[in-house]
Amino acid sequence: MDEFGLQPVVIQALAGIFGLLTLASVVVWGIRSRLQVSARSELVSRIQSWWVMLVIFTVAMAITRNLSLIFFAFVSFLALKEYLSLVPTRRADRRVMFWAYLTIPAQYLLVGVEWYGMFIILIPVYAFLLLPMRMVLAGETRHFLRAAGTLHWGVMAMVFSISHVAYLLVLPEEINPGAGGGGLVLYLVFLTQFNDVAQYCWGKLLGRHKVLPTISPGKTSEGLIGGVITTLALAWLLAPWLTPMSPGQALAAGLLIGMGGFIGDVTISALKRDLGVKDSGSLLPGHGGILDRIDSLIYTAPLFFHFIYYLHY
Repeated sequence: MDEFGLQPVVIQALAGIFGLLTLASVVVWGIRSRLQVSARSELVSRIQSWWVMLVIFTVAMAITRNLSLIFFAFVSFLALKEYLSLVPTRRADRRVMFWAYLTIPAQYLLVGVEWYGMFIILIPVYAFLLLPMRMVLAGETRHFLRAAGTLHWGVMAMVFSISHVAYLLVLPEEINPGAGGGGLVLYLVFLTQFNDVAQYCWGKLLGRHKVLPTISPGKTSEGLIGGVITTLALAWLLAPWLTPMSPGQALAAGLLIGMGGFIGDVTISALKRDLGVKDSGSLLPGHGGILDRIDSLIYTAPLFFHFIYYLHY
């Protein structure tokens, strides 16, 4: 079945997010003259990119279910492509990359047919076994372990983890009759992204003590704590409208998203430091690449999905 439509409460929530971004745009416009040229340029670019991302996300959520799944598959493709363009690879691995990319349509097809049993093991089990086998057939043994681990980690992060966002859309309607799968996706994505913004803002306002100075010097204990508390509050406030969770469950989900988002962010920061790059790309002005924007979601998506899944099965 490809019938799909957003519940009124989800439409109202999206309208609220558009209003919030409009307010942010007005504030930035009002203070732009007080900022240095570089800071003003970056902030304006960030806001413009947020508008583009919000519009694309809204359209993707509003169209048919299968096209929404294709949208998330395309996000996985962009992320995996960006990742593979950054990491060092051997000449022999280029033949194996085709099979890595093939996991994307395979994984999202399993989402579309709602085959949870195969969805949950295709990449962690079968791709884990088959990708190194294809490398062996190439006959190259130099740096084999590094190449196999690098490729499988990328597929796990960019395809397997992100596909959990898409699977929220196909969960049975009775799990969340008030807002459906669209409500769960909006709840997850909004809280994940807002958690990033909140940690950044609290860090700028109150930050004194660095959490991981060698990995992400801009992250502070005050920013982390403030961001997580803000996310907890929003998770609790939004849960009755967008999710089937009780207040206690919503607080647990908020903690998962707040801490999971932080870990995802600093994990990708560690990856970029190892590779000697500041941003993963330039697709999103003011933000960097697609990987810079979904780093937190790589962790929060599977954590939140399985939290919801095991609450109701």
